[in-house]
Amino acid sequence: MSNNQNFALILGGVLSIIASLIHVGIIVGGAEWYRFFGAGEELATMAEQGSLYPTIITFIIATVLFLWGIYAFSGAGLIRKLPFLNLALILISMIYLLRGIAVVPAYFIQPNIVDSFLVWSSLVCLIYGALYSIGTAKLRRESVS
Repeated sequence: MSNNQNFALILGGVLSIIASLIHVGIIVGGAEWYRFFGAGEELATMAEQGSLYPTIITFIIATVLFLWGIYAFSGAGLIRKLPFLNLALILISMIYLLRGIAVVPAYFIQPNIVDSFLVWSSLVCLIYGALYSIGTAKLRRESVS
């Protein structure tokens, strides 16, 4: 890999695609997967009862995560430049980071919702957000010079 490769965006994109595939797996795996991955008993019960709601919500999340991965690959130069690339990468970075730090106010406002899943998923989002932020900053520096 050359020095010009944007490793942070490549890794962020790979991780977003993996997260997307996990969400597809949750749809296929059904109620037990919803429980295992911390989606909550309400969604798991709805899935057991045949409701389409958990499937639709999870599919939307999977699609968004997949698109975010594609945007990271575009920013890294692995695929063609997508529309609104810089803006999209900034927004993706911000969303991941905000989701990552949301556990802090949640702990003070509603401590009963803060469980190990929320803490771990917040840490994962912080890592993703950091990768996207670092990669986006590198991309912007390279486009200026």
